[in-house]
This record gives sequence, structure tokens and C-alpha cells, in this order.
Amino acid sequence: MVKSPKTVTSFTPHPAPDFNLASSGGENVSLSGLKGGWTVLFIYPTDNTPTCTQEACDFSAALPEFETLGVKLFGLSKDSLKDHAKFITKYGLKMPLLSDPETTTIDEFGAWGEKTLYGRVYMGTDRSTFIIDPQGLIRKAWRKVKVKGHIDDVLATTKELITE
Repeated sequence: MVKSPKTVTSFTPHPAPDFNLASSGGENVSLSGLKGGWTVLFIYPTDNTPTCTQEACDFSAALPEFETLGVKLFGLSKDSLKDHAKFITKYGLKMPLLSDPETTTIDEFGAWGEKTLYGRVYMGTDRSTFIIDPQGLIRKAWRKVKVKGHIDDVLATTKELITE
């Protein structure tokens, strides 16, 4: 059962950062090229780790529902296209993955920052998801995502936003 989104009305839409990134699909993907349609972009730390794999597989399984709504779905990490290709093949992922090895776009979306693990401070990617409308505005953002139930929430929120 899809749960009802709770925070759609409290979010202030704002322009998505412009980007132009290499895609596992063989082309570059840019914000300007996505205008005119809805997009869901999920940013994750790295390929082939348990939580990132679960998130990517969950989004991949939901791709037909996003496509039925006319929504384009992309994953984004700092991993190379070569690493993305292995990840896609290993898990049968259906959506394109974007590569941002310099983390410029990840940072512009506010998903790159200081993290702490076992007392060690380092820079890393915060798991985040964004719904971008046809005008290039971020209509909803999730930060520090917990994967369980997240894709259902994103799908329900996307449906609600499209039908507003």
C-alpha cells in the first residue's frame, strides 16, 4: 500500500541546479534537456554497497510506474560510467545512472558534505532524492534518506504533484 505524502505543501519550489552529466545510457543528460517533463533524481553515495544497491534496485523495480506517469528517473553518484555499467549489469537496473566524479553537481544539489564514521571526519555524499517539475523547479527534496519505504513515498508524492 502506498502511504500518503506528508510534506508536499510545506516545500517551497526553487530552481534545480543546472547540470550536464555523462549517462550510462551513452548520452549526456542536462537540466535543460529534461525541461518539459517531470524528473526524479536520486543521489546516492556509491555503487555496489548494500544500502545503495537496495535503493537502486527499488527505484528500478518502480520504473514502470514512473514511466506510466511520464516521469524520467535517474540515479546519480560520483562513480565512473565503467563502475555504473558493472552495477547495472550485476543487478539488472533499468534506469540510467549519471556520473559526477568531481561531485560538482552533487554539491550543487546540497548532497555533498562532511560526514563522520567511527570518529573519522570525511567528505561524502548524503543520500538525497529530488522531484523536478517541467519548468526545472525542485518541487520536493528528501535529505539523508532512509531507503525503507522511500520509493513508495517518492512515487506517491510524484503522483500528487503531477495532479495538482
